Amino acid sequence: MKRREMIKDRKVFNNIIQTGSFYKNKLFVIYIKERKNENTKFGIAISNKTGKAHLRNKLKRKVRAIMDNNKKLFENKYDYIIMIRKACLDASFHEMNDSLVSLINEIKVK
Repeated sequence: MKRREMIKDRKVFNNIIQTGSFYKNKLFVIYIKERKNENTKFGIAISNKTGKAHLRNKLKRKVRAIMDNNKKLFENKYDYIIMIRKACLDASFHEMNDSLVSLINEIKVK
């Protein structure tokens, strides 16, 4: 994922979470909000309660890899915040991939 595709500003991040719609499953919660221009942006969040820093960073790297592999599934007119749940610690990469892809496909249907 390129730097220009990431959301880093706390105000923007919180605005999407507070005003956007959300979809969830066992491993992830995705907040989406419609965007005015065509450039899609992504944010990844994980709670400090999930584990130590190296575990949280490892989970974020896995989610970024999944997003890069499935970039075509995301619609261009939305901003996405992906919240990683604690259950991801016990899940394999394949389970995380299937879970995130199914959640994205659920968003596309609605």
